[in-house]
Amino acid sequence: MSRFAKRDSKPPDSPAVVLRIREVARLETLDLSVYKKIDFSPEPASAGSFWGDVAGWLRHSLATPRGRAIVFADAHLGLDLERLGPDKLRVSGREVWLVLPPIGVRVELKPGETEVIGSNLGTVETAQLFELARSAFEREIGADARLRDRARGASERAIRGLLLDLGFREIHFVERLPALAGS
Repeated sequence: MSRFAKRDSKPPDSPAVVLRIREVARLETLDLSVYKKIDFSPEPASAGSFWGDVAGWLRHSLATPRGRAIVFADAHLGLDLERLGPDKLRVSGREVWLVLPPIGVRVELKPGETEVIGSNLGTVETAQLFELARSAFEREIGADARLRDRARGASERAIRGLLLDLGFREIHFVERLPALAGS
């Protein structure tokens, strides 16, 4: 069947359109390689007893745990299309309105590329340093409106192309679905 023949047939209904969009599962629309210098010095943990706390404080005072590293990561901005349901889409003939989920950020640390500048941290504390870096990347990238706008624009272009291939002629990305006629 040619591309033009598809456009002459009736476009699919809302649930079928949602399923086709969900086939993408997770639409990653912007990938970044990032790095950050992290300094980490955990506070002494409570031992639960007076003498345990004194011993912990002494260890912390004599050899303060500290880690410094340049952490590299890949950040992915995109839509979690699992959050897209029929209640976020309205089809009327060859016209469709769609409320997209917000752009999400997923960060994958690259431990093989991480450069430890200096550290006397234990295993648990090193894991805390990496978690601190990962969450800092997510917060900073997620707060960057310019990056979110770029990712949203790429998402809309990809979904628009899919919907045009399904036979729709007008695609509207909206914050809220319009009221039904006669409501």
